[in-house]
Amino acid sequence: MLFRGLILAVSVAFVAFVFVLMDVLAKAGLDARLMWIIGAMVTGVAVVAVASLSLSAKLRSGGHDGLAPLISGFAKSDIGVALIDAYGKTIYANPAFSSKLGIDAGSDMLSALEARLSFLGIGGDELAELRTRAMRGEGGQMFVDLSRSDKFAEDTSASDDEDTEEPGEDNEDDRTENTKTSANGACLRIAVTAANARAGQMLWTVDGVDQTVLADRDASVLLPSDEPQQSFALSAPQAPEMAANLPVAAAQGGFEHADQMIERLPVGVCGLDEDGRIIYLNRRLASWLGGEPEEFNDGTVELADLIVGDGVNGEVKFKVAGGEPIRCFVTHSINAPGTGPVRSQAVVFPDPMPAHEWEHALAETERRVRWFFDESPLSIVLADMSGTVTDANRAFIVTAGQTHDKVVGRSILELIVPEDRDEVARYLSKAVMGMGKGGQIEARLAGARGVAAQIYLQRVAGRSGEAGALLLNFLDTTEQKNLEEQFAQSQKMQAVGQLAGGVAHDFNNLLTAMIGFCDLLLSRHGPGDPSFADIMQIKQNANRAANLVRQLLAFSRRQTLQPKIINITDALAEMSNLLRRLIGEKIDLKVSHGRDIGLVKVDPGQLDQVIINLVVNARDAMAGEGGTLTVQTSPEIIDEPTATGTEIIPPGDYIGIKVTDTGIGIPKENLTRIFEPFFSTKQRGEGTGLGLSTVYGIVKQTGGFIAVNSEEGKGTTFTIYLPRYEASEQELAETQAVIEETPSRDLTGTGAILLVEDEDAVRTFGARALRSKGYDVLEANNGDNALEVLNNTDKTIDLVISDVVMPGIDGPTLIRMLREQKPELKVIFISGYAEDTYRDELDEENGVHFLPKPFSLKDLATKVKEVL
Repeated sequence: MLFRGLILAVSVAFVAFVFVLMDVLAKAGLDARLMWIIGAMVTGVAVVAVASLSLSAKLRSGGHDGLAPLISGFAKSDIGVALIDAYGKTIYANPAFSSKLGIDAGSDMLSALEARLSFLGIGGDELAELRTRAMRGEGGQMFVDLSRSDKFAEDTSASDDEDTEEPGEDNEDDRTENTKTSANGACLRIAVTAANARAGQMLWTVDGVDQTVLADRDASVLLPSDEPQQSFALSAPQAPEMAANLPVAAAQGGFEHADQMIERLPVGVCGLDEDGRIIYLNRRLASWLGGEPEEFNDGTVELADLIVGDGVNGEVKFKVAGGEPIRCFVTHSINAPGTGPVRSQAVVFPDPMPAHEWEHALAETERRVRWFFDESPLSIVLADMSGTVTDANRAFIVTAGQTHDKVVGRSILELIVPEDRDEVARYLSKAVMGMGKGGQIEARLAGARGVAAQIYLQRVAGRSGEAGALLLNFLDTTEQKNLEEQFAQSQKMQAVGQLAGGVAHDFNNLLTAMIGFCDLLLSRHGPGDPSFADIMQIKQNANRAANLVRQLLAFSRRQTLQPKIINITDALAEMSNLLRRLIGEKIDLKVSHGRDIGLVKVDPGQLDQVIINLVVNARDAMAGEGGTLTVQTSPEIIDEPTATGTEIIPPGDYIGIKVTDTGIGIPKENLTRIFEPFFSTKQRGEGTGLGLSTVYGIVKQTGGFIAVNSEEGKGTTFTIYLPRYEASEQELAETQAVIEETPSRDLTGTGAILLVEDEDAVRTFGARALRSKGYDVLEANNGDNALEVLNNTDKTIDLVISDVVMPGIDGPTLIRMLREQKPELKVIFISGYAEDTYRDELDEENGVHFLPKPFSLKDLATKVKEVL
């Protein structure tokens, strides 16, 4: 309409412009005949244009004569139809649309519908999603049962009261009709189709359905349309494109949108003559019947020919070309008398989904959800709001070490160890009371495995009227916890070792003086002297204290080792008699060796100490009824890092030594503490608690590893892994030469010695001991004093004996300063710490040696004799 008016206005303006132009040209002296010819031609064109527009309007108006009964039927149809633009403004709506939905007719019906559903608390989310789908050019439908809302009766009553306020006979009829609609139309199907996606126009329809459609389902269900959007086409002449924002009142009497609306309806529509023959059928219904509209619109096909059997309550089955009949719902109306030939209209609704298809879809959905649930690598538990487990997946069953029957039906707290239940209970209570949406907590699961887990809790909202549920995910953190405990244990052992090493260093200075002065006394008081026994008693107790300090150093890995290349088989064979005497007659000792064991480089004395400590512990574990003690050696090849419970063994070739007993075993809670110094499970006075800590320190300082496996009531196995050593022929020859060498007994000698020691007692003993062996000794109490002594003497120093740690200039610094003047100077370092601590400062090939504290007079004299 607007386009035709625009053409007419342009034509008139053009004619006026031409006549004005002709007048101007006449005044300019142009030939009058030529001007009249041009004016006639322009006028003729304008007349032809106006005539064409008038004829087009008439043809278009007449083109809808075949659809007039159908459009008239929409106005009286009980199927609600509305065309709504992208902004929610109603372009067209028949009376049934507002009455079905229980809203007032107006220009913003969609907002009114949203407000009503929001008030009733049903279907609001589904309607919003349906509207969004339509704006994307997708279709869909939703089913909503308004009667399930507690406010439905109140809302219906309020609507009736509003109608009562307007008296009149017509209103009385309307109230009766609306009451019936509200009562019988509580269960509705609301469908939408994007009628013109580019313009953002949506076609909405609403009709009542049987309440059994939503039986056993929610009060509202959204079903996206799986059918492709088809372009519209009419067998009758088509109207021009819709005029935007056409008022509702204007649309009710015209046909501007009829062609598009009918073709875009998500339902089938057909028009019938007085004999029931189809004179119009839209493309939607034709596609359902397996054909094209032209095949049914020739006036020879009756609607009854397409129906199989008899229909009941509007439900019929339509024949489908080349397929099975489809079940549909049909509504039928006849145009009003006096409006022309008898015409009727039928609107066909497809069955939303047959029952067997619903069952199949639900079963398929449940199967997929169950598959995701059961096959998830995460442990998942579902519980009700009381904390009772309703389901658990396969991963949780494996993690918890339980069976499905023993998990379902139990409280979540029963699956947690008693020590952690109170904290988990508080955590669950907060979620149930709505004090938090979720979070995580750490706890241990009950069972033999003692699994540590992080629990992630999420409260899941239930459907309308339901309480909801709890969703718990369990993440197994046992390995992580073990690593954390191992790391903490290693740090603890390292800290204790540093403390033990520091204490041992101070004790070694005291013990050196005690043992040394005892030796000096014994040199003057022989066995026949009355004081001999007292002096020996003092020395023996000092030696016992030295052994205790040596164990502390062994644990802290700061003792001085004298590694040698040995054969484990030979070493154990030499110890077998000693071991049998240690364990007694009630215990059976079995020693077995593997083939091709190979060599190791260890301190033989320290290795003996390790084996003896383990054997003594095994003996004490079998003290009651005896048992069997097995010592076994074997080659161990580790291809990948292996966890031993306290540490990780790197790949390599090792020689394994297993010490196994059949005693009482070690409680699980003590396994992580058995290598701590002064920790003992024995009775008071039966042990020092340094046996296993000494073993641990010696093995670690040697470069090996130790693992323990124990089971209460069955026994314990300690396994030592020592690196296999590949010795050269030269090293083997040197080892054999040392074994065959006979040490010298003459410890006297000559030469000038500088003794530097900050401990007065140690320095005094050392000086007297060396002088007693014939040496000339100069004393200094620190590095600065030593330099001063050397500057004030003319003697040539043959040997420097120096403590390592001293105030001011320490031992290594002093030696570097002295060697700048005398590079060949020989040196012996003495210290309460291990040789490994100063290995970088030692170079025996260049005359730097080491003597650990505590040492006796003989030890000192022997080392000086060896160096000089």
